[in-house]
Amino acid sequence: MPKNSKVTQREHSSEHVTESVADLLALEEPVDYKQSVLNVAGETGGKQKAVEEELDAEDRPAWNSKLQYILAQIGFSVGLGNIWRFPYLCQKNGGGAYLVPYLVLLIIIGIPLFFLELAVGQRIRRGSIGVWHYICPRLGGIGFSSCIVCLFVGLYYNVIIGWSIFYFFKSFQYPLPWSECPVVRNGSVAVVEAECEKSSATTYFWYREALDISDSISESGGLNWKMTLCLLVAWSIVGMAVVKGIQSSGKVMYFSSLFPYVVLACFLVRGLLLRGAVDGILHMFTPKLDKMLDPQVWREAATQVFFALGLGFGGVIAFSSYNKQDNNCHFDAALVSFINFFTSVLATLVVFAVLGFKANIMNEKCVVENAEKILGYLNTNVLSRDLIPPHVNFSHLTTKDYMEMYNVIMTVKEDQFSALGLDPCLLEDELDKSVQGTGLAFIAFTEAMTHFPASPFWSVMFFLMLINLGLGSMIGTMAGITTPIIDTFKVPKEMFTVGCCVFAFLVGLLFVQRSGNYFVTMFDDYSATLPLTLIVILENIAVAWIYGTKKFMQELTEMLGFRPYRFYFYMWKFVSPLCMAVLTTASIIQLGVTPPGYSAWIKEEAAERYLYFPNWAMALLITLIVVATLPIPVVFVLRHFHLLSDGSNTLSVSYKKGRMMKDISNLEENDETRFILSKVPSEAPSPMPTHRSYLGPGSTSPLETSGNPNGRYGSGYLLASTPESEL
Repeated sequence: MPKNSKVTQREHSSEHVTESVADLLALEEPVDYKQSVLNVAGETGGKQKAVEEELDAEDRPAWNSKLQYILAQIGFSVGLGNIWRFPYLCQKNGGGAYLVPYLVLLIIIGIPLFFLELAVGQRIRRGSIGVWHYICPRLGGIGFSSCIVCLFVGLYYNVIIGWSIFYFFKSFQYPLPWSECPVVRNGSVAVVEAECEKSSATTYFWYREALDISDSISESGGLNWKMTLCLLVAWSIVGMAVVKGIQSSGKVMYFSSLFPYVVLACFLVRGLLLRGAVDGILHMFTPKLDKMLDPQVWREAATQVFFALGLGFGGVIAFSSYNKQDNNCHFDAALVSFINFFTSVLATLVVFAVLGFKANIMNEKCVVENAEKILGYLNTNVLSRDLIPPHVNFSHLTTKDYMEMYNVIMTVKEDQFSALGLDPCLLEDELDKSVQGTGLAFIAFTEAMTHFPASPFWSVMFFLMLINLGLGSMIGTMAGITTPIIDTFKVPKEMFTVGCCVFAFLVGLLFVQRSGNYFVTMFDDYSATLPLTLIVILENIAVAWIYGTKKFMQELTEMLGFRPYRFYFYMWKFVSPLCMAVLTTASIIQLGVTPPGYSAWIKEEAAERYLYFPNWAMALLITLIVVATLPIPVVFVLRHFHLLSDGSNTLSVSYKKGRMMKDISNLEENDETRFILSKVPSEAPSPMPTHRSYLGPGSTSPLETSGNPNGRYGSGYLLASTPESEL
């Protein structure tokens, strides 16, 4: 640098350097920035090319419309869990009582952290790796862990889409193939398949025809070729939807996000017209208040909030990074959260209406079967006819009449009653039978549909809805993998996306062997939950305690044009971290108290049995959790001991279209840029613009005190918060 330059003079001067790059540039002669690039670092050749590449990043893809973006966020957050996990948790955890902890945690954890992820993605305009690298370089491993968790979830989630595809194609026949048990011939005698007769037609079809499941996770049994083909179809659909990024996935969202609501509305109307639907809905909304005091219920509600909103996966950040800087992400957070909760409640109404119908049918079937037993006992003089009330008519036996007869027999024959094998046939017992996850969709709900008029039509609609719900979530999951990698390492988008899909399909073959369903349980219930909770906690800490809640609130005020509610200040700073710390502790204790296991289908018993994971499976499970969380401490250690550059000691400034752009390059430690910035490498400026500090709740907005019509520096040039942002 010339000795008479302003910078050199200031370097040798005794004055404290306080002026920023923009202040110095304001003193220079006007530059024709349309034709030139000013590089403060003095870089040439390859480094100038790097600057131009950063400038080209201004052409980052953007959503075609706000509607497309909202549908993408809804498609990602509203998934299969809203259809089967939320209703199951309601059924298991006290009906309407479960809504209380869920709503409380949604308000104090879900919405604030969802807003946080939307805001950082929109502000920094990078995927999860770039966002957390900028906010806190030492916690940059959060982004890599998010990508790994997305990979784990995507591996098994697309298998579920494959199952839905299998059922979808099987639905185009009448009667439905799972409506009756198959008949096998034993010589000249035709008998019902024993495994099916002991369970039910839908249960048999699910475990034997669809999964052809083995008796334990240790019995591989080889690949299920039908599900392998369905998995290939599923990954082909996902690949075509995401190969062009948001240009292709955004168009898919118009159908995949809206179609499920059409189906849910049709099922709700149809369900409410079914006999017994009201019984199911009343059962759901009748709260069991003792469940509200159970810590396990609160832990499961918090986990459901995380998965429902997609917190920690990186998909929310990836989608919001394609927004304009002035987008009102606060409104988006509230809207998407409300729609997500509304969808869960709507799906629960549909499920319980249909399950109420199914419970009535099963209860009537129970009454008929037990009435036949009683008639047999009467004909063989095991029971006296004096025990039967005179008004009871076996030809038109009602549930009430049966219960009266049952109670009389139980009272009179108290000593021999158990030997009679009579069931009480209570509707409440049928409604209390909780069916978890895939069992709710592929067994309970599927069985109920077999009793619908035009059952193939409803089955086609139902499984097409599941495919679209899964596709919307998979698009967001893939965005959580591809967007940060493409942003950080500049790999070709199409080639990398196709490579990810091929790799995931090959690894996903683990889930389509005969024991594959047990591995789905391992990944779904254990491998992603603990790492995801840790990721969300560290995201909150990185913004609220390291970057600073006041500073972050100030940045949001400038980006949104209004000050967010002080509610978020307290949630980010105190309430959310504390609640999540308690949740993490409870999850670890739960794993210690109850060893991880799975429900195995035993063919000889035609029933499920809970088994603990063997030692090798436990080792695999621990390895998955370690792999998902390992990038966080590794990146922290490497950057703490300066073994990995965080880019904080480098800066190049360029003009283009009236903006100053920041480019990360490798400069010498004694580069004169440090003197321009008046900072040592560890004190590099934040990627977000520095303004008057936000003073916390109740303070005056920085926008209200700004009186400079030409921007902060009065020169017409604005310092960007990120390489691509425009303020």
